[in-house]
Amino acid sequence: MKNVALITGASSGIGKELANIHAEKGGDLIIVARSKNKLDNLKKELEDKHKISIMVIPKDLTQPNAAKEIYDEIKNAGIEIEYLINNAGFGGIGKFHERDWEKDLAMINLNITALTAITRLFLPGMVERNKGRILNVSSTASLMPGPLQAVYYASKAYVTSFSNAIAEEMHDTNITVTALLPGATETEFGAISGMDKTELFKKTANARNVAVDAYNGMIKGKLNIISGLPGSLKLMMKMIPFMPKKAMLKQVRKMQEVK
Repeated sequence: MKNVALITGASSGIGKELANIHAEKGGDLIIVARSKNKLDNLKKELEDKHKISIMVIPKDLTQPNAAKEIYDEIKNAGIEIEYLINNAGFGGIGKFHERDWEKDLAMINLNITALTAITRLFLPGMVERNKGRILNVSSTASLMPGPLQAVYYASKAYVTSFSNAIAEEMHDTNITVTALLPGATETEFGAISGMDKTELFKKTANARNVAVDAYNGMIKGKLNIISGLPGSLKLMMKMIPFMPKKAMLKQVRKMQEVK
């Protein structure tokens, strides 16, 4: 395999669109998600259409050993990763003290622990070759606290902070680390998290358009990419540093209340 991108959460949404984009450019893929059927269908579609090679790794990244198992499988196959795209993640709405703790723990394991572990496992090889691109999918949620999605917003704040920090650690190498901060996007995320019933998801961005912004930004080595925001939310993002914290929290809560 050559010019290989490893993409987690590749079976749908932004991850699937990123897989399509990389395949269109002639790059080989390793695609990871829980659903083997969806991955197999995507593999057949992209291999037939673009004459590339794809490895499928069905894996539940909320499980403690999943990241190491993925790394070992790829290493044993003798494959070098040029592009690491940590896209897998999920959210969930509700008051923290009322939510199912097991679901929030799984969210932390996926959004934070798995992303960090996969990056830690594959980054040394990139450093050794002095070549690589990392794209970590965060969220505009990372820029503020999120009442009614406390754990999700906090997990994405970690992703942006972590990505920016190691990007600077790589300043004297040919490796870049990019954080994607999408707004509400037309994916399965809304329905799974329950956010599709809120004001925030009344107008969603096209997943393909967000993926194009993400991929191009990764190639250019940008630090952060904000994509998929309607005009009103763009204005809100600019105002966040100047808003009183309590007023901002109230506004975020109202946008996330189920109607």
